[in-house]
Amino acid sequence: MRFDVDWEFINGGSATLSYLRHGADGYRIRIRARTNRFLDLFKKVRDTITADGVCRDGHLQSTSFVLDQHENRYRAHKETRFLWRKNLVEYRQNGKTDRYEVPAGHLSVLDAFTRVRRLPLHPGTTVRIPVFDARKRYLVEVSVGDDTERLRAPWGERVECLVVTPRLKSAGIFSSKGAITIWMTDDPRHIPIKLRAKIKIGHIIGRLTGYRAPG
Repeated sequence: MRFDVDWEFINGGSATLSYLRHGADGYRIRIRARTNRFLDLFKKVRDTITADGVCRDGHLQSTSFVLDQHENRYRAHKETRFLWRKNLVEYRQNGKTDRYEVPAGHLSVLDAFTRVRRLPLHPGTTVRIPVFDARKRYLVEVSVGDDTERLRAPWGERVECLVVTPRLKSAGIFSSKGAITIWMTDDPRHIPIKLRAKIKIGHIIGRLTGYRAPG
């Protein structure tokens, strides 16, 4: 999936979201986000997220979550390893490793998003998913709006979309903590057509411009 990312009414950059096979029963999800030359003058972003996991009895289990941030002069490499067989999580940053007691079944935020896409979502419903992110273990609450909206998809037609609101307790790429809305196709694929995130100044809006189905 390819997205154009706008800051209010100004095109700010682009992002890609990819799903890949990884091992016999594993998967890899990767997001790359970058600002364009204009927005580079104000806040240059070159961020990458890589999330790995396995499928266990039809359920997702995160195994790692790696965030490489390059935002202006700020650079960071953060690794979260889900040692689910031991009910532990290791978090590494700046050469330091911390361990947390986290029961198996907890997901990274990116895997939690993927799990939501796999659920039979209906307007007016709420689901809760256990996550571990940024040194925190909590239930992320995901609400589906009562009404659907019709949006233009990159393949040309207007499609019915569910309005999904996850309530996060940590910040993500291009996003301040917590405030994000996602418009997903109202079909079993739940393709994200539009995303809107609150930041310190205004909003960031991502619109799907390219989609290639698994083949």
